Amino acid sequence: MSPSPPYHGPAVRRAVPLLALGALVAPALALAAPPAQAAETLLSQGRPATASSQEGDGYAPSAAVDGNLTGTRWASRWSDPQWFQVDLGQRSDLSRVVLTWEGAYGRSYQIQASDDGTDWRTLKTVTGGDGGTDELAVTGSGRYVRMLGTERSGGYGYSLWEFQVYGSTDGTPPATGAVEVTGSQGNWQLTVGGQPYTVKGLTWGPAIADAPTYLPDVKSMGVNTNRTWGTDGGTKPLLDSAAANGLKVVNGFWLQPGGGPGSGGCVNYVTDTTYKNTMLTEFTKWVEAYRNHPATLMWNVGNESVLGLQNCYSGAELEAQRNAYTGFVNDVAKKIHSIDPGHPVTSTDAWTGAWPYYQRNAPDLDLYSMNSYGDICGVREDWEQGGYTKPYLITEGGPAGEWEVPDDANGVPDEPTDVQKAEGYTKAWNCVTGHRGVALGATLFHYGTEHDFGGIWFNLLPDGLKRLSYYAVKRAYTGTAGNDNTPPVVSALAVSPASSAPAGGEFTVRADVRDPDGDPITYKIFLSGNYANGDKRLIEASWRSTGNGTFAVRAPEKLGVWKVYLQAEDGRGNAGIETKSVKVVAPPVTGTNVALNKPTTASSFQPSYGDCPCEPAKATDGRTDTRWASDWSDPQWIQVDLGSATPVRKLQLVWDPAYAKSYEVQVSDNGTAWRTVHSTTTGNGDIDTIDVAATARHVRLHLTARGTGWGYSLHEFGIYG
Repeated sequence: MSPSPPYHGPAVRRAVPLLALGALVAPALALAAPPAQAAETLLSQGRPATASSQEGDGYAPSAAVDGNLTGTRWASRWSDPQWFQVDLGQRSDLSRVVLTWEGAYGRSYQIQASDDGTDWRTLKTVTGGDGGTDELAVTGSGRYVRMLGTERSGGYGYSLWEFQVYGSTDGTPPATGAVEVTGSQGNWQLTVGGQPYTVKGLTWGPAIADAPTYLPDVKSMGVNTNRTWGTDGGTKPLLDSAAANGLKVVNGFWLQPGGGPGSGGCVNYVTDTTYKNTMLTEFTKWVEAYRNHPATLMWNVGNESVLGLQNCYSGAELEAQRNAYTGFVNDVAKKIHSIDPGHPVTSTDAWTGAWPYYQRNAPDLDLYSMNSYGDICGVREDWEQGGYTKPYLITEGGPAGEWEVPDDANGVPDEPTDVQKAEGYTKAWNCVTGHRGVALGATLFHYGTEHDFGGIWFNLLPDGLKRLSYYAVKRAYTGTAGNDNTPPVVSALAVSPASSAPAGGEFTVRADVRDPDGDPITYKIFLSGNYANGDKRLIEASWRSTGNGTFAVRAPEKLGVWKVYLQAEDGRGNAGIETKSVKVVAPPVTGTNVALNKPTTASSFQPSYGDCPCEPAKATDGRTDTRWASDWSDPQWIQVDLGSATPVRKLQLVWDPAYAKSYEVQVSDNGTAWRTVHSTTTGNGDIDTIDVAATARHVRLHLTARGTGWGYSLHEFGIYG
């Protein structure tokens, strides 16, 4: 947390309190009664407040509307512009805004109002502010009121002890009402309170605690709906924040094996009545809790479980389980309808092939739902050919996923470019809106901030940086590009050598980068070992610019296919990110590998486990896709008979993840008497290239401490003379 600005005490520039003049008017002078006016009241206190940023956990936006005038405060980050806003809950007539500044005040700012939290009207502009308390008379109305700070008073941010909005309201609550699927075959629509409602949605990624921070931005994109995958006691803050921003939520319920391929939790839906009764009781609990919440749009039972059941069953049993699962979904739908007739029930799966099961076994669903990415435009054809009699909602969709794209030259999915992903969202929305009367909208994937392998592939704002896809969704939902500052565009990204980058050496990354707004660009380069070792994190690489959009990047020490990410930032919260793969190979060693295909023996080897048998000879066969693997104990050894006394000057050890932390290199003339020529206790599992000056017939690795709980494993034991 950054240090707090120093406290200087509130300035004494307070307005004189308004007098109640009505009691001073003599009856004789009251010749005509003035027009009746609504009483001015404090509308903002305790209402949901959000901000563009906060300096730390102790300076949340809510602190500026809690009524504690000089005890708690909101503070922003130390940059311009920043904003603070409060949701009054309903449209109100506004009369006064009082800002009680801490020592870090706004020199220039605007007071703005909005009916929807997206389109803002300026009610008052302040320049030359000097802190203290600013009491501003305003004229206008709105549900949302904000301070848009454009110039700080110093090097700190903006800090408000209290932000008070005064005015009047007629007491009319926000519009609410039952949610229904109305209409007839091929001419359906979703309605809320009798009014047509097209779902313009995003799946929700951030922590629920961050909902007040991010939902105003979600709203600004033209989004009216968020989708979740699970609903429980922790859901309420998200629903509350959604309602405060005029958004609805598709409340999900998770069923095993959810999430499609690779997901766990094999439930027997034919026989496991205990699991089904437990889930039904759990779901009922939360439907009762949130059925009257103004943010609830519908209930969504399960996620990709029809597909996921193939991980547990096959053949006739798989068919029985899928029928039983969708029958249970129908039981849940009937139960929800008995408790909450005011909201529809749907169920999501990952393919339209699940719909025949719903059609046969779940007649009580009000609509179907579908997770579809690159093939989203094929959903209409499947619906028409399947003869379905219910509308549908796309619950995940956008650009092509890694399971839908061809592999690149290194054998891993070729990730679409930022431009292609943005086009994917545009195409997806056009296909949804093109199926009029049947597709009721979409919650596109994904309003997430994770900056990792999946986050770069799918998130609209990884690490909080907005990408081309973010603006594509915003254009789709609002119908206009507006005056947004947009991200740098990266094109023609290339890696060289793409399939033979030497471990620990350098490879070249080159790209053409332009910024549509002419902003200066800064670069970062990341590496992900997702395909090499399963680590989905992005680690910043060591690199240097060599000019003209070209960069020299240090390769990882570990072999395998890595993802390389070039991230171009414009300093305005936007980024263009492109990625290619690079195959890291053992660095070349000059000379001849005298161990190649020579007799190799070991203290032990694994006859069967995973890719084994892993005999000793596989460490000297010249292939990095085979390996020797020992028993899981210490010590172990592997040795090569070179056939005759041979000069040895260098060894190259290509470790599997099961590596040696401590070992000795030993040589012998007769295979009995050994002398040590190298030793280490700091092995890290990377490629070890070792200089040796010896002449011997036999070379041995004496392995004394493992780096993992497994045994020792070598892809290659190279000896160069």
